[in-house]
Amino acid sequence: MTDEKSLEQLEFEETGVTRSERWKVMWASIIGYAMDGLDVLILSFAMAAIVSEFGLTLGEGGLIATYTLIGTVLGGYLFGVFADYYGRVHTFSLTIILFSIFTGACAFADNAIHLDILRFLAGLGLGGEYGIGMTLVTETWPASKRARATAGVAMGWQAGAVLAAILAAFVLPEWGWRGLFLVGVVPAILAAWARRGIKEPPLWVRRHALKKALKAKKAAGETLTTEEEEELKEAGKFPLAHLFGAKTGTTISLTLMTSVQNFGYYGIMVWLPMILLKEHGLTTKSMSGWMIVTVLGMIAGIYIFGYLADQLGRKIPYLIFYFGAAAMVYVYVNLGSALALLIGGAFLGFFCNGMMAGYGTLLSENYTTDARSTAQNFIFNTGRAVGGFAPVIIGTLAQQHGFSAAFALLSCIYILAAVNVFFFIKDTKGKIIK
Repeated sequence: MTDEKSLEQLEFEETGVTRSERWKVMWASIIGYAMDGLDVLILSFAMAAIVSEFGLTLGEGGLIATYTLIGTVLGGYLFGVFADYYGRVHTFSLTIILFSIFTGACAFADNAIHLDILRFLAGLGLGGEYGIGMTLVTETWPASKRARATAGVAMGWQAGAVLAAILAAFVLPEWGWRGLFLVGVVPAILAAWARRGIKEPPLWVRRHALKKALKAKKAAGETLTTEEEEELKEAGKFPLAHLFGAKTGTTISLTLMTSVQNFGYYGIMVWLPMILLKEHGLTTKSMSGWMIVTVLGMIAGIYIFGYLADQLGRKIPYLIFYFGAAAMVYVYVNLGSALALLIGGAFLGFFCNGMMAGYGTLLSENYTTDARSTAQNFIFNTGRAVGGFAPVIIGTLAQQHGFSAAFALLSCIYILAAVNVFFFIKDTKGKIIK
């Protein structure tokens, strides 16, 4: 008990946050990121019914997802900056409110244009979730547990995806796609409720107070020390400016990592179900089993990655998982039996999505409090924008050269990402963020 108390005291001294407060932040962030997974999958399940009701072509239906993605990326950029200027918690709540209102409004769309607009606006709110949630967690959890904490948040997406599948199974047959969007507001309201009583991280509060004090001192005509002048100059930068200059190389390398992550995820998850159904003859029922096993593999990969990143450092797990993903993508697309595809799905999910555990930690440790939320959202959502091209690129290559060739290219991309990590990413394990 004495050791436990002393550990808790040390963690409080490092973060200024109690254990119960940390866990409250953790759960709020998990639920927030679950909304991301829920939203993506709800649209996927509802798409066929939407296309049918509005008489859309497949291309026009795809535009609904495209407008959502555009809104998500822009929302990430916008609200990342807001969170650095005005606080993480207030901005987090604003994104949830925005997402909730316009997700519910989708149920009342009269035509495809209205739905496109509403999905874009819902995307704006959705885009801020990832980076702000990760920032809150990394600023309130100790360095020794930081990667496991961000792994916990990353699991939220998978939980949201599972919830979407459950809602679709029960709601879609009875109330259609409109009912699905309407019911989808309930988890968003739960996410807003989970933020009750959460305070701004002491790290942000202290930095914000220092900036105000220095500005007031200068405005009063008092002389600032050289160190204070430097602090005020640094604090006065637009948050996005912190990502460039001396940090340009780091920002490019980290953006390459998030781009590969999203490119691989969307490239695999969009096309593999069709490959399994058409080329391997799996039934829709078998596909449900494949999806469950793959998601379980993803969750296991995220957990293991977070543990390894706290124990071995940030670089080694990325190298292991990038090479593992390269091998599994190439092997998996060439498997034959249903059992091999099922078991292989778990390993595919393990390596390709396990790396999601580490981005929140790695991004937080490379940027200061003045730009941490901006960095999280700008770098990850830029990667998400790049990843949005994966389905069309993989599909086009598969059309011309077959899926084996297309996925072989994806394997090469994972290997290039490992090279990027080896040469250009610094290991920041144990870093006390400022």
